[in-house]
Amino acid sequence: MSIAAWVLIAIAVILVFWLVRIYNQLVSLKNRFKNAFAQIEVQLKRRHDLIPNLVETAKGYLSHERGTLEAVTEARNQATSALQQASKAPGDKAAMGALSGAEGQLTSALGRLNVVMEAYPDLKASQNMQQLSEELTSTENRVAFSRQAYNDAVMTYNTYRQSFPQVAIAGIVGHGEDASLLEFEDSEQIQQAPKVSF
Repeated sequence: MSIAAWVLIAIAVILVFWLVRIYNQLVSLKNRFKNAFAQIEVQLKRRHDLIPNLVETAKGYLSHERGTLEAVTEARNQATSALQQASKAPGDKAAMGALSGAEGQLTSALGRLNVVMEAYPDLKASQNMQQLSEELTSTENRVAFSRQAYNDAVMTYNTYRQSFPQVAIAGIVGHGEDASLLEFEDSEQIQQAPKVSF
């Protein structure tokens, strides 16, 4: 074999290793943002599990505020459904948008519940209600932290995928679209833990 043939073989081998490295990095970064979404999912499930307990505790005190309690329950159910859909396709723009909207509605419904609870001193003094409110506040903080980690992982993936030469190769190897950030419509409000005063 001639030197030219060996040079071509060496170039081909280097090119294959380079393509494999890019592909592996894309897979690794995609798995990181999927894992980060799984952490959000854990916290949102915790939030969704706390809400029925909060509503049940409040029912005895707020019997004539049934509409508010039903709105919270309905918003929770919609958020749970949106979370299930989003967990099937983390990073999908439509799924992240639906989850964002559902969580925004749930946050709004919980805010209305908190306003109603303020008018009932017995409810605010309830040990169960205090504990549930503290757990919900803690969960809101965890959701915010998890969402930040997810968005950071998505940004890293998207930046790598969009950089040259990866952008020329990503679509060919199954990474043709950017992952979508999880941004809430009421982003400024969601950054703050719900205020529950007793």
